[in-house]
Amino acid sequence: MALARLVLTDFRNHRDALLAPRPGLVVLTGENGAGKTNVLEAVSLLSPGRGLRGASLSEMARGGGGGFAVAARLGDVEIGTGTEPRAPERRQVRINGASASATSLSEWLSVLWLTPAMDRLFQEGAGGRRRFLDRLVLALEPGHAVHAARYEAAMRARNKLLAEQGPRDEAWLSALEARMAEHGAALASARARAVDLLSARLASAPEGPFARAGLALEGGGGDLEIELARGRARDAAAGRALVGPHRTDLAVTHLAKSQPAGLCSTGEQKALLLSIVLAHADLVAERSGRRPILLLDEVAAHLDPRRRAALFERLEAGGGQVWMTGTEAALFGEVGPAATRFEVVDGAIL
Repeated sequence: MALARLVLTDFRNHRDALLAPRPGLVVLTGENGAGKTNVLEAVSLLSPGRGLRGASLSEMARGGGGGFAVAARLGDVEIGTGTEPRAPERRQVRINGASASATSLSEWLSVLWLTPAMDRLFQEGAGGRRRFLDRLVLALEPGHAVHAARYEAAMRARNKLLAEQGPRDEAWLSALEARMAEHGAALASARARAVDLLSARLASAPEGPFARAGLALEGGGGDLEIELARGRARDAAAGRALVGPHRTDLAVTHLAKSQPAGLCSTGEQKALLLSIVLAHADLVAERSGRRPILLLDEVAAHLDPRRRAALFERLEAGGGQVWMTGTEAALFGEVGPAATRFEVVDGAIL
């Protein structure tokens, strides 16, 4: 699974950029603000969701207005996404020239990423960890995106109905809660399967420069349909559903220390995230025959030389396409000659 061509049109600070990377490691270097992370964000939009920044579509258009386009070639498949000026928040997706849904992208491409913003994943709320987990699940089970979208749609409709004044349509509420329970059960099961598979792989991994992580799910359980029906008054007062898989948390433990990730040092947390992502890439490759594309933003700057060299060695041995950014070419001195290297200067690719 590798992009052979990537074209950005009016995306962020890139007016018209063309990249033709080879499989394997792809290194982008340049000063802060040159547009390196923007390239990674463009790649992340070739999968379901709002990309690695979680930004609105209108923010991605060059100059903060109008439309943009991201197009890529994956083998003999052409994938594209973007917006038009007249509808800056309406995402369009095309696969081989035909219109498609954003969720269908997961059938063609799996993309995972680590960014500096994720360094606080274990200190902040459960939402970020849940999104991280769902990205891992999606690479293993592409149908996860459909269940997530339908669950969210039913939950939004239920919240809106509960907020209305006057008599409520009880039958419609029950139907929405049944839909939430159906798709919520699918979400919970997929997450549990992914955590079990990944936990087993992490537990059996040899000791190395990256801390081994233990994974567990917190929250959930019980009959969701019954709990939602009983909690209507409570949820109406809160303005949101207070039970369901949208409240699940991913608990991560440093196995060697038997210590929650939130209590580990910043360097240890970074190592834990890397161990999870690398083990997951191996798991996806083993089960599907397709290694996901990895996007590692500014990853080398926060690793000591030993871990940095070990990371590059592991990535090169694992295969697959890995996009990495950094401000200095020297940070990637241990990367082999087969890597594709680009310099990014003020939105231009050299």
